[in-house]
Amino acid sequence: MLYLYTLSAFVAVIVLIFAAPLRWKSRVSLALTGAGAAVGSTLAVKTLLTGQTTHLWTLFGTPFGIDTGSMDPLSALFVVIISIGSIAATLYSRGYLAHYLEKKSPAHISLHYVSLTIMSLAMMAVVISDGGFSFLFFWELMTIASFILILFDAERREVQRAAMSYLIMMHIGFVLLVIGFARLETLTGSASFEALAHYFGQVESLPLFLVFLLGFGMKAGLFPLHVWLPEAHPAAPSHVSALMSGVMIKTGVYGILRVTAAVPEGQMLQNVGLIILLGGIVTGLWGVILAAAQNDIKRLLAYSSIENIGVILLGLGVAVLGKASGNEAMAAAGVVGTLLHTANHSFFKSLLFFGAGNVLSKTHTTSLDSLGGLGRHMPMTALLFLVGTVAICALPPLNGFVSELLIYLGMLKGIASGSNTLSSVAALSSLALIGGIVIIACTKLYGIVFLGSPRTHEVAEASEVDNTRIAAMVLPLAGILFVGLFPNVAIALIARAAGFFLGGDALQPIAQLIPTFTSVSRAAWVLVAIIALMAWVRHRLMKNRTVTTGPTWGCGFTATNVRMQYTGESFSEGLQSIARPLTHNFGTGESIGKGEIFPREHKFHIHHRDRIGRLLSAWWVGSLHVINSRVMRLRTGKINHYILFALAFLALVFVLSLFNKL
Repeated sequence: MLYLYTLSAFVAVIVLIFAAPLRWKSRVSLALTGAGAAVGSTLAVKTLLTGQTTHLWTLFGTPFGIDTGSMDPLSALFVVIISIGSIAATLYSRGYLAHYLEKKSPAHISLHYVSLTIMSLAMMAVVISDGGFSFLFFWELMTIASFILILFDAERREVQRAAMSYLIMMHIGFVLLVIGFARLETLTGSASFEALAHYFGQVESLPLFLVFLLGFGMKAGLFPLHVWLPEAHPAAPSHVSALMSGVMIKTGVYGILRVTAAVPEGQMLQNVGLIILLGGIVTGLWGVILAAAQNDIKRLLAYSSIENIGVILLGLGVAVLGKASGNEAMAAAGVVGTLLHTANHSFFKSLLFFGAGNVLSKTHTTSLDSLGGLGRHMPMTALLFLVGTVAICALPPLNGFVSELLIYLGMLKGIASGSNTLSSVAALSSLALIGGIVIIACTKLYGIVFLGSPRTHEVAEASEVDNTRIAAMVLPLAGILFVGLFPNVAIALIARAAGFFLGGDALQPIAQLIPTFTSVSRAAWVLVAIIALMAWVRHRLMKNRTVTTGPTWGCGFTATNVRMQYTGESFSEGLQSIARPLTHNFGTGESIGKGEIFPREHKFHIHHRDRIGRLLSAWWVGSLHVINSRVMRLRTGKINHYILFALAFLALVFVLSLFNKL
């Protein structure tokens, strides 16, 4: 019955969007997505407030036996995250795709909005599916829809390559998940997440845990399975990048959380905690170092997503180690920090990708070396982007500071207890290093794009985007401000969702941390009040004065030009010694010749490619070339050979049928 309803909804979405007039397709998609988000969020908020689990469906006769769906506080939290991100992305798409309406066919636009709507609804279905069959069904539906969304500009070769890389990597992960659920069903008779606890209690759990970790880690962007992410996000439209980076990769985090919570206490849980912690450290450091080296806005933000997945897993590793050692305060701070940072990353990363889309649509480039001075021409985008960069740097009084402070407190609890000193110190040092490099990367990003002087006439002639896109950016902005200014309320809601991991209400062990966040909230409001007071005083002082503008003082040098500004490469030059072993660097352009006494203008761009990405892509591209070369040998051009191949196939079918193999 569930799949009949799903098919009916699928057909309804296709008919309504394809039948709608061209300029109404975005509104129909927004209405459908909003309806699903409203129903899901209403139930989710009720679940978070009451802490009760709501049963949604039961299916019989699936390949994995009985299949169920329900919403508990953890599912509810992810439904809220998905709902906010989906509505914001769909609303943003209306303005972003406006200039494509005359370039793309109505069928192309319709297919895009169908995929966008189905992807949003499929993500919500993923996190409320308990059984393996329905989970995998909606997981694959989400993957196919996102693949089509990436292919929006399919005429570009790099988009085709990124989409195929994404599809191949996702199906490798899908196969791993099928293996994991099939193994679970074989030994327990059920492929539900509830059966994991029984399996882990009876059988050596590490092999199956690793299978699930790799399968879900492929979607989340866990190192070294992250290679699709820096290619897919720049290739996709900006609202799709925001949805994939801010929301979709969190479904991988959701799966890791479910599987980890089922591991029983003991030595195995300690080993799992160390594996997750190590994975988080490596993923976070790799992502942030590569992010700081990038000279493209969307690639930098994509690597930043990998870094934040590392921070999320780092917090989860702290929580698991705390649970394994019986340190309730460490476990509670770690898991609540993990869940809160999952929501926080969705907010500020969606905001930043929307900002990148604004820049791209007005300047037709995302190259840092072609931008500059946009703060004057796009003031609202610059202000909102500034809020996003401050939040992602975990600076007060915004949301990133709250979640990372929780993770830090979990580490400090581990150090103080003496039971996880070494691992906690390693995690704390890694997170501090990640935080420092994030500030370098985001200062580079914001400073080069929005400050200084325009480098091209497209940038100099840029203007602010439409109000629809600004309104879409306000949605994640509200989440950023809410968590940053009311951390106690946010932590209380998140703590209810953490009960899946702690085995009860997480508010009790975290109650001792509430005074800390009460002080954080007060300090945040004081900071906001000081900023508002300074702005008011400045306004009063400047009200009756004449303001003139002039060139920036250049220490007596009057021939300054835009070539003297920092480029993306020169800004992060100090990090190149660290990033060089991790990247494959190559340049495009013509260097200055030895005979040029008075050099003419030259343009030279340096690109930093992930070595892991090149390694994996070279492997599967090489394999495809080998397969293709072998298959091409069969194309002899002789009709008698083709008839022989057909007869051989029929003979094979006949032989297999004799042995009941077909």
